[in-house]
Amino acid sequence: MMTTVTFAEVPTPVGPFVLAVTEVGIVASGWRSRPRLDERLGLAEVHDSDRTAFAVAELNAYFAGELKAFETPVDWRLMSGSRLRVLQTLHKVPYGTAVTYGELATRSGSGVPARGIGSIMGSNPIPIIVPCHRVVAGNGLGGFSGGEGVETKRWLLTHEGYLQPTLLDL
Repeated sequence: MMTTVTFAEVPTPVGPFVLAVTEVGIVASGWRSRPRLDERLGLAEVHDSDRTAFAVAELNAYFAGELKAFETPVDWRLMSGSRLRVLQTLHKVPYGTAVTYGELATRSGSGVPARGIGSIMGSNPIPIIVPCHRVVAGNGLGGFSGGEGVETKRWLLTHEGYLQPTLLDL
């Protein structure tokens, strides 16, 4: 049973990114403030930089263009049901690729319709490592609730080579 969490904040090209790691693995991440994550998780905080070191190193390598697949363990215990099934399926979508909301619905076998997949993506507790930015609409990028919204999604997909850089990116 998880009883504690430790936090790390990583500066990234898309803004400061907070990681929350339990004894099992990463349980939450994102552009939220650390106190907000702490409040949401409701776990006792410990200061243990060794616990977060691997996830921090992987995130830094990802943003440096040196990592294409995260090996950081994920603590899935705060999720259940269809949401868990969809997010675990999403976790397997490879770097540099994308799926539509409908494709993710089908792949997950969860019975959640494409519109419901959008809601699950909007509440993904572990963005980037569980790559909700890789889920796109059939007619464009779709939405994104992390960082600076769809511009952060566009940056991540360009960084991974799924989208071509625009003149603004050069």
